[in-house]
Amino acid sequence: MNPYDIVKRPVVSEKSVHLQNTQGSYTFEVHPDANKTQIREAVESLFKVKVADVNTMRCRGKYRRVRTRLPGMTAAWKKAIVRLVEGQKIEGI
Repeated sequence: MNPYDIVKRPVVSEKSVHLQNTQGSYTFEVHPDANKTQIREAVESLFKVKVADVNTMRCRGKYRRVRTRLPGMTAAWKKAIVRLVEGQKIEGI
């Protein structure tokens, strides 16, 4: 897989920004079939940083109402929290 296929987008939330500022950890939405080694290599090649640790989790879809009274479901996705080596950071996220 291509690194651009593995790392889809950064997740920007209050918790992810707090992790960036305190621990140097960045949160990304990743391909559901990607493993930790592939995620590590993709982040290192895309952002030119050294990765210390990768944690992954699957976020299941939630039931929501969409436009009508019929329930729908949001898509399931995979999240990766990537901790960088001390002193490094990713600019622009």
